[in-house]
Amino acid sequence: MYRGRLKNDLDDWTKRGLIDAETARRLLDDVDSRGNRFSIGTILSMFAAVLIAASILMLVAANWEAIPRLARVVGILGLIWIFHGAALAARAYGADRIAAASLVLGAATFGGAIALIGQLYHLSGDTFAAMFLWFIVTAVSAALFRSGALAVVAGALSLVAFGGGFDSFGWEVGGHGLWAWWPPFGAVAIFALAHWTGASRAKHFGYLLLLAWIWWVAIIDEDITWAFSIALCASAVFFLLTLPRSPLASLHRRLGASASFYALIMAFSAFSFVQAQLLDAMSIAILGIVILGLAIAAIALEGRDNGAVRFLAYAAFAAEVLYLSYETIDSILGTSAFFLLSGLVVALLAFVVVRLEKRFSRRTAEVTP
Repeated sequence: MYRGRLKNDLDDWTKRGLIDAETARRLLDDVDSRGNRFSIGTILSMFAAVLIAASILMLVAANWEAIPRLARVVGILGLIWIFHGAALAARAYGADRIAAASLVLGAATFGGAIALIGQLYHLSGDTFAAMFLWFIVTAVSAALFRSGALAVVAGALSLVAFGGGFDSFGWEVGGHGLWAWWPPFGAVAIFALAHWTGASRAKHFGYLLLLAWIWWVAIIDEDITWAFSIALCASAVFFLLTLPRSPLASLHRRLGASASFYALIMAFSAFSFVQAQLLDAMSIAILGIVILGLAIAAIALEGRDNGAVRFLAYAAFAAEVLYLSYETIDSILGTSAFFLLSGLVVALLAFVVVRLEKRFSRRTAEVTP
């Protein structure tokens, strides 16, 4: 996606005489040399690894009744070593795709080994303990092999382990004990893996894990004061990251666009939760103004350079306007008037969005050769 946009920009700049064709080609070659471009071969190799991993897990689930118990255990442990050995050999020969696929197979086989050994020897445990062990071992393997593919797998397993905790302990935070507080450390581990392995997409799992944990601990089944506090803190984080003269502006440049995007998601979702709990129209309207103001501020601060934040702010603004219209006007004017007013509001919003888009895309004075 990035390469496609860059190529279009380079072609446009070449036509306008801002750069020559040779410079455009060298810039595009530099992007291609970084190895982050889309590759059908890589995608297909990972699909193959996932399908083979699924077959291994299904074979384990069948319990291998015809095979002796010791042979089953030795066989699946041997597969773990074989896949990791194949990854080392593939990396030595520069076959990075095969190495990544082998590591994914090794991680999947380890998960199958957990299930098989627990099944064969009737070991006591719970879903969370098994998934958490799988996550830890996969994360360590990703760090040792510096594998971006395993970093992504570890991120996915962190979310599965978090969900497994509810199956094992229920929804009460106290029922989880100290285990209830592992997600922040898990998120930090995922961020570190994403940086160490260069798999920047893996960090999204860390953000999602952190957001889900905050919702569980501080918002769901808690007093709305907690949710409002979380909303204020998330808004403060967003402004500290995006304000030009903020002390965290340099940190924002290093973290990338996703940091402000997830902070804004947390703020909008927490404010919306509080608003849904309110009963009087005045409080709903006041909080609605706050949400609309946050959306406008987000567009002003990040709208030009951060497409994810821009579209999120547009969606939040439109949803909030419709919600306020429904809550405050529908009971007076009736359903037809509500839809009429909503249509006018959306039309006005579209006009504002178009004007903002034109402002963001306004080009500076062209340099003539």
